[in-house]
Amino acid sequence: MSYEKVKQAKEAIIGTKQAVKAMKKGLVKEVYIALDVEERIIELARQTAEENNVSINYVESKVDLGKACGLRLAASVVAITV
Repeated sequence: MSYEKVKQAKEAIIGTKQAVKAMKKGLVKEVYIALDVEERIIELARQTAEENNVSINYVESKVDLGKACGLRLAASVVAITV
């Protein structure tokens, strides 16, 4: 559950809706999902990742995931592009 890969990513897509769109287009190699988010918010991202054979990584904190992306806000889902 390392945030390092997110920090080092050249390009990351932040947010559930944007990540789902990118996964459907085949632009994502792995997705990071925060475990401290309501299930209804992340379910679509998890389902889309499974359908598109995208690697799913779970992290503990949406706040820390947001920080790893350089945000002051929390991030529920972050996708790392191909």
